[in-house]
Amino acid sequence: MVLPSLKLQDLIEEIRGAKTQAQEREVIQKECAHIRASFRDGDPLHRHRQLAKLLYVHMLGYPAHFGQMECLKLIASPRFTDKRVGYLGAMLLLDERQDAHLLITNSIKNDLSQGIQAVQGLALCTLSTVGSAEMCRDLATEVEKLLLQPGPYVRKKAVLTAVHIIRKVPELSNIFLPPCAQLLHERHHGVLLGTITLITELCERSPAALKHFRKVVPQLVQILWTLVTTGYSTEHSISGVSDPFLQVQILRLLRILGRNHEESSETMNDLLAQVATNTDTSRNAGNAVLFETVLTIMDIRSVAGLRVLAVNILGRFLLNSDKNIRYVALTSLLRVVQSDHSAVQRHRPTVVECLREPDASLSRRALELSLALVNSSNVRAMTQELQSFLESCPPDLRADCASGILLAAERFAPTKRWHIDTILRVLTMAGTHVRDDAVANLTQLIGGAQELHAYSVRRLYSALAEDISQQPLVQVAAWCIGEYGDLLLEGSCEETEPLQVEEEEVLALLEKVLQSHMSLPATRGYALTALMKLSTRLRGDNKAAILEKMPLVERGGTQDEEAKESKEAQHSEAALVPTEPQASKLLDLLDLLDGTSGAAQRPPPLEPSSEGTSVHLLDLPCVSPAPASIPNLKVFEREGLQLNLSFVRPPGTPALLLIMVTAINTSEADVTHFVCQAAVPKSFQLQLQAPSGDTVPAQGGLPVTQLLRILNPKKAPLRLKLRLTYNHFGQSVQEIFEVNNLPVETWQ
Repeated sequence: MVLPSLKLQDLIEEIRGAKTQAQEREVIQKECAHIRASFRDGDPLHRHRQLAKLLYVHMLGYPAHFGQMECLKLIASPRFTDKRVGYLGAMLLLDERQDAHLLITNSIKNDLSQGIQAVQGLALCTLSTVGSAEMCRDLATEVEKLLLQPGPYVRKKAVLTAVHIIRKVPELSNIFLPPCAQLLHERHHGVLLGTITLITELCERSPAALKHFRKVVPQLVQILWTLVTTGYSTEHSISGVSDPFLQVQILRLLRILGRNHEESSETMNDLLAQVATNTDTSRNAGNAVLFETVLTIMDIRSVAGLRVLAVNILGRFLLNSDKNIRYVALTSLLRVVQSDHSAVQRHRPTVVECLREPDASLSRRALELSLALVNSSNVRAMTQELQSFLESCPPDLRADCASGILLAAERFAPTKRWHIDTILRVLTMAGTHVRDDAVANLTQLIGGAQELHAYSVRRLYSALAEDISQQPLVQVAAWCIGEYGDLLLEGSCEETEPLQVEEEEVLALLEKVLQSHMSLPATRGYALTALMKLSTRLRGDNKAAILEKMPLVERGGTQDEEAKESKEAQHSEAALVPTEPQASKLLDLLDLLDGTSGAAQRPPPLEPSSEGTSVHLLDLPCVSPAPASIPNLKVFEREGLQLNLSFVRPPGTPALLLIMVTAINTSEADVTHFVCQAAVPKSFQLQLQAPSGDTVPAQGGLPVTQLLRILNPKKAPLRLKLRLTYNHFGQSVQEIFEVNNLPVETWQ
């Protein structure tokens, strides 16, 4: 005997009346017990009612898997009320991960062959929802027959089911090509819209279909022309725009058919101009049609005047009060700026105004587009605008803005002096929000411009005297003072105002940097190196004064454990902090290196050399005996990005291996968000130093380097696995691989 249970309406009222979640669970558990009992007793008259209640319980998030087989029984029933609930239950409770969904294949096939449109519609809806690849292969022929049925209700659902079949089984595309040509003559809105969608899927997945449907471009042009000029029907018009959904779908199909095809593009040029000029933009529906028109114009081989018109439409979008439309315009202009740079350049003032948008997503897009618009003719004006934005931009945009200005100044600098001035202003305003390689780039630029040495050291000394909190600026200034301190003391420079500086002032300023709590360990290293170099460049007996200012651990004085730890991390031989006799030896070495001329020396390289281990004390090179050379190894190459490994085994530490990872990019696009991670067996100890940057510039620019320290106390064979993640050509890439063919010397 079947236990009494609630009706669906009563169940809904009781669940909604539950005051607590516990009461709701109690009601549902009790009713589910009644539903299970009814299924076991096999009550055919009330099975659909019980399943309907179970589906409501399922939509509330409670388990209802025990009703799957009941769905199959109801689908096989001859009664329409049973089939309706059974198909609904199959769409909700079944999916491809469960083998039970294959059991309804025969029932769907039988229902599709019936002449009852309502039943055929239910079967088609279920097939397009839960149909797996196996089901689609078995039922594709039945769906093809229904595409040309006289009733538009069934034809519309058959077209949408065909779209699902193509997505699941692309090789079945050929059987749907002939019906689609006939369906383009449809006047029923739903059938025509579904047909355009089906043709779009076919063209995207099959080159043969793309070639086949290029013949119907004139017909598609005529349909869209009719929509624009006379309209389809008043019931499908939205805000005065005739059937915008159908217009958008046709424009997307035309974009696919006209891509890289001269004849098709020429056929649709006049139509696109008509749509672009006659569409009402006062409502969002018109803006949607215009946006698709712009994308189509930019994607096909359209004439130059039409492309300018498309860019101007995006320029008008920038003036729209709707933030979403402005965001779409900025994103679209960013996509076309490389192909139509001059057309986008006309809207540069509007783009610059968008930098001040309070919305962070808008200002970020405007910043990216502004940086893309910088060229040799407008670099001065654009960098000035961007520097003004840098002063007030949000913190999360400051790093991108500063890095963009530095890159633009590096690529389009009219003079080296202007380049240096721009970088100094950015370092002053941005502080630590700059690229990792900014310091190295600026020191390289200054070192290569001999005529600007005096100018640079004065500018940097003045900036350092005003503010020692901006760490990149302090590092560059300390390096420059150490290299060209003698020029600073001369006091003569035609390009700047006269500046009289005493030796004691320079030493006091560097001492201030050493003692400042804001100074990073790397900054203190630059200041220490500058003091050592100045000992041979300053007049008088300053060696003793410099030694007194050195934070030597052995001599007491200023203790700087952070600086010491930084040195230990940077140098493989656990760099020694020099005692006073050692410092004297270093000063003698400086005398030998510099002689009496005080010639400027470039800063020593930080990476290990393949010719020998460079032992650094206070960033001054002291070459130790060269170990056995280990050959370099190229381990990765893809689309212009190369990854090379160089190996150094420091003398005196046989268990230590240094691996310098160097990333070089010879492609036409920057590699951004570059991250290299390494893994070794548990018997090894691995330490990854911070990389020199996360962007590998295009066309063989400055490489990104990263040092790996591997300790092998058991002297076991080395196994090294690398993981690379980066963005290149607009795509996110991740590569995981084990480094093979490691040199034998790395095992020992």
